[in-house]
Amino acid sequence: QVQLVESGGGLVQAGGSLRLSCAASGRTNSNRVMGWFRQAPGKEREFVAGIGRSGGNTYYADSVKDRFTISRDNAKNTVYLRMNSLKFEDTAVYYCAARTLYTAVVATTWNQYDYWGQGTQVTVSS
Repeated sequence: QVQLVESGGGLVQAGGSLRLSCAASGRTNSNRVMGWFRQAPGKEREFVAGIGRSGGNTYYADSVKDRFTISRDNAKNTVYLRMNSLKFEDTAVYYCAARTLYTAVVATTWNQYDYWGQGTQVTVSS
């Protein structure tokens, strides 16, 4: 089992920045593909960003490309999401997710991830 705990959410004005963190514990003896997703009220959970095991390959949703940066520190078992130039429409609960050990593919759909954190709220005021 893997436990994921997100932190760093909060209230920010449009144009501002936040950095989310996701700390992993439990069965993290091998690096896993990690992703960030978000879900706004009344909307489906959507892919935001994903990162490969070593951090060498990253993927982003078009809506956040050039504004958000995903990174990881494997020595700390932590994944980050740096969010710049935040917009009102970025308001959502942000979730960290991990894939099974047996894949190196950075998936972009939520049902391909096996472990989830509880989420952290990000609210952007316009």
